[in-house]
Amino acid sequence: MLINKKNISLVVLLIGLSVNSLYSQALARPNAWKKYRKEVTFNIGASGFLGDLGGRNTIGKDYSPVDLELAATRPAVSAGFRYKLNKNINWHSNFNYLLLSGNDNLTSEQNRNNRNLSFRSSVYELTTRVEFGISSFKRPGVYSLKKSLVRTSKTRAYELLGFIGVGVFYFNPKAINPTTNKYVALQPLHTEGQGLPGGPKQYKRVSISLPVGVALHVILNKYWSVGMELSYRKTFTDYIDDVSTTYYDKAALEAAYGPTSALMSDPNIGNIPTATAPNADGTGAQRGDKEKDSFMSFQITVGRFFPPKRGKTKLRSKF
Repeated sequence: MLINKKNISLVVLLIGLSVNSLYSQALARPNAWKKYRKEVTFNIGASGFLGDLGGRNTIGKDYSPVDLELAATRPAVSAGFRYKLNKNINWHSNFNYLLLSGNDNLTSEQNRNNRNLSFRSSVYELTTRVEFGISSFKRPGVYSLKKSLVRTSKTRAYELLGFIGVGVFYFNPKAINPTTNKYVALQPLHTEGQGLPGGPKQYKRVSISLPVGVALHVILNKYWSVGMELSYRKTFTDYIDDVSTTYYDKAALEAAYGPTSALMSDPNIGNIPTATAPNADGTGAQRGDKEKDSFMSFQITVGRFFPPKRGKTKLRSKF
């Protein structure tokens, strides 16, 4: 059987490129990651609320991204500092601003739609986290064949990361007063009878969050990186949306806190007349549930490195 010379040439070329690629990777400096040790990060994207209000067209599923209402997503921006502890482990702290919202008008699930509650809240969050995963740091392809495919990708380095951390955040739920058509803060209105006989304790507007997620980090050169991240926050409050337990007697709310408190506690649209009436045993009807709220964000990231000064950090070579 005759062997096509063109095929032989192609095979030889592919083998040569493969060997060249392996040779270049073998020359990777084991401490190359130290050039990217310090990084300032900037993130922008969208946030989503997972709690009692809004949600998909079914009974709500707290904690689950399945219940995320895309129409209620709002902006999320962050700034932070990343420090590499070693090649595959980072420490990363962020200051985050997120706008969260939920609205029962966005769901066709009859009980939540009839409830007709809504909220929005600015969230100011400070988090610190540990990132861990796999990475690829390659020495620039100075030994590559000129104009080869290897050489064109010489400046790229990648990190696929998972992370877990802890944070503290401030929130302040507000909703539109249908009488004035202006936003009013809900926490001072004690909408579930906070502080009254049989009512819950007043909630605080500061709580703890536990961020977990994944991130892709692409190092473009010695100064810049880009990437994306998805972060889910479990919290220890059920009042980001001002909704948690049961309806309180509206007459008692009005007597104690004024007519706005009574109005904002129960703006139902009347499609289910008995939905907010007391139960047969005299207890309040369900307004929310006791599952803690959560929220999430998806962001595009840009990073700026501060490489060490020449001669200050020595990068050992294998050879």
